[in-house]
Amino acid sequence: MAEERRQSELFSLAEDYVERHIELSPMMATRLGVPGHDDALDDFSPEHYAAWEELVRRTLSALERISPGDEVDRIGKSIMTERLERRLATLETKEAQRTFSVLWSPVSDVRRIFEMQPASTREEAEAARRRLLAVPGALESWRRSLESDAAGGQLNSSRQTSGVLAQLDTFAAGSFTAVASRLAGRAGVEDEQALVEAGRVADGACGELAAWMRQSYLPLCPSEDGVGRARYELWSQFYNGAELDLGELYEWGLEDLLATGERMEELARELVPRASCLLEAGAALDEEQGRSIEGTEALLARLRSITEGAAVMLDGRHFDIDPRVRFCDARIAPAGSAGAPYYTRPSEDLSRPGITWYPTLGRTRFPIWRVVSTWYHESIPGHHLQGGVSVLSVDRQSRFQRTEGFVSAYGEGWALYAERLMQELGALSDPADELGYLSKQAMRAARVVLDIGLHLHLPVPKALGRLGSLGDLSGRPWDSEMAVALLTERALVARDRALSEVDRYLGTPGQAIAYKAGERAYLSSREDARRRLGHRFDLKDWHAYALRLGPMGLSPFRDEMARYEGLARAGGTGRRP
Repeated sequence: MAEERRQSELFSLAEDYVERHIELSPMMATRLGVPGHDDALDDFSPEHYAAWEELVRRTLSALERISPGDEVDRIGKSIMTERLERRLATLETKEAQRTFSVLWSPVSDVRRIFEMQPASTREEAEAARRRLLAVPGALESWRRSLESDAAGGQLNSSRQTSGVLAQLDTFAAGSFTAVASRLAGRAGVEDEQALVEAGRVADGACGELAAWMRQSYLPLCPSEDGVGRARYELWSQFYNGAELDLGELYEWGLEDLLATGERMEELARELVPRASCLLEAGAALDEEQGRSIEGTEALLARLRSITEGAAVMLDGRHFDIDPRVRFCDARIAPAGSAGAPYYTRPSEDLSRPGITWYPTLGRTRFPIWRVVSTWYHESIPGHHLQGGVSVLSVDRQSRFQRTEGFVSAYGEGWALYAERLMQELGALSDPADELGYLSKQAMRAARVVLDIGLHLHLPVPKALGRLGSLGDLSGRPWDSEMAVALLTERALVARDRALSEVDRYLGTPGQAIAYKAGERAYLSSREDARRRLGHRFDLKDWHAYALRLGPMGLSPFRDEMARYEGLARAGGTGRRP
């Protein structure tokens, strides 16, 4: 039975903000599944960012005048205020306009939206054609922002600019033409020429922007990768929803990396006794018959089966999974994507399912032992379960919270907790799968060390010792080469993925630490609840409570989870948000 949409002054204001933001961002409308905007693209000009900043300011002013009438509105106001204040900080400083990376930029956002483009009718195909023709205008508007930033001395690094240039070169080589042909096939358009011509226009626009960036913007960009403490703290607070003690977190991340590495070494000796190091063990497992999958179709089938197997294992025992969000699709990420898998949530009306995306990076053979825990992270019980609960929670979470309230530490922390939960429940009984899981844990711990270390120019800790051919690096400031070595040697990350990872950390300061910072908050909250409630603690009920709260920063999350009262009596539950 569908839940009834809540009506209150707070929820009405949240609805109004989202609707006005959709007017500024037709691509957001497509992501949410809101019809009527699928023929347009966002404006990325300075004027757009100014209009967005004004909308945030007006909404914050209106929020101050609202007096919450109950717990749901109290939580909703707190979350909306915190998120909009963090967003305003990025807009006032022009960080939202200035900061782009190989992971997130107008270029990748425009390309990615066509993977969500409706195209089941001729009318939708015509909307797609008009959207393809809008690509030149969208990219030109971003060019104006880059020119404005450059005039004010706010330039991105040459590394991130070069990464986006490589994406533009990939897209200019026919990416949008291929999209147009695929959309025409889905819509059943007999004559696809008009769509294909629009795709060529979009490809050409990518080539034109690439030429300008290469000639006029890239030569101005600084070679320095790290953003420094002030910018880093601003973005860390945005992605984590808390003011973190970066020094303490750096030391904790190092300890976690070293402890995880010890268990990885034990498993590696068990699995591949002849291997002299983790790298050799990983390479041997990659070649072992039965531990790899050939071909993308076979890979996608296996990924979908991992998700369904998790649903069968967990539903009714550790979670109550609503049938409307039980299915989660798996697809291949478009060429030019970053090297990490990712997830997109269902549309608001559930007409588009949640989707996990796997970037092949040109490969056709895939070691599955490296992937199993990642798909628990991306699908069930990770991002998809958390996102599905939020999409359905129209009676407890405002539309703002459900659509724009996502905080990396809350979402990625849960997904990393989901991997650990599956390990605790015995889903990774194959030692190779456990090694794959631990390598991902090690990568997330390394992210803490590297993200903080690279941006704050910290020295390499003595405890790390030697890093392969680089020798003993103790005391030298972190750089990208050292970071790649740490990921490949201590977390078994493939070199092409490690290069992409380091580009990601340097382009999105403060985001990479959110995984471990968030998981740490979930584990601490769970342990606190066990200690406080004793025999009344029920893991399934605790999970339900955490998911029902919805997206929020770590500071309010810790406060709200401290209020959890557990099962009040047999068959009943404690206080609900």
